Amino acid sequence: MENMVNIFLFGKKYQVPDSLTIMRAMEYSGYQLKRGCGCRNGFCGACATIYRIQGDRELKACLACQTKVEDNMYIATLPFFPLIKQVYDIEKVSITEQVMMQLYPEIYACVGCNACTKACTQGLNVMQYIAYAQRGEFEACAEESFDCVMCGVCSSRCPAGISHPQVAMLARRINGKYLAPKSEHLATRVQEIKDGTFNELIEALMQKPVEEIKELYNNRDIEK
Repeated sequence: MENMVNIFLFGKKYQVPDSLTIMRAMEYSGYQLKRGCGCRNGFCGACATIYRIQGDRELKACLACQTKVEDNMYIATLPFFPLIKQVYDIEKVSITEQVMMQLYPEIYACVGCNACTKACTQGLNVMQYIAYAQRGEFEACAEESFDCVMCGVCSSRCPAGISHPQVAMLARRINGKYLAPKSEHLATRVQEIKDGTFNELIEALMQKPVEEIKELYNNRDIEK
């Protein structure tokens, strides 16, 4: 017999096994997930969720695919956050701090409350990478925000209305385009793909059974 716990999905009570993630518990309860489920492995950021345990005043944020249910957990999924996403041409943007002032001026209204960092589902130091963006330190901002999955939970808690994931994305694009060392072997490989060098190999792989493909993948030569 599995140990069952009580959870509340959008206010309605269900009993589910305590071994399930929130996402699996929703399906166990009869919900058919058509959006807000994505990769199911913690990398796409599509399943942003807020919850509170009965008797606890703290509202917590998580990814539903990673977090196991707890007894008397009140759950609401939030598959979309209205983040501000500015349109720009990466070929033309300035690599000075002025670009942030022009595109995301709200970052300079940060009050240093650190709510973004506390809410981050990936445990990132969000307030720190925003501070780097304010100073035009794009390489540091890109490094600090590298594991961001753009779930948007940080922005949902921000009193200044900062779209943290979009600020981080701009910093990473600037870093990749202008600041990071060029990867010549990558450029060569991309051109080979465009030229069709690997078409026959890809076609041959597609004909193989899934188990054989897994075996080839697991035993491949990994570049150091």
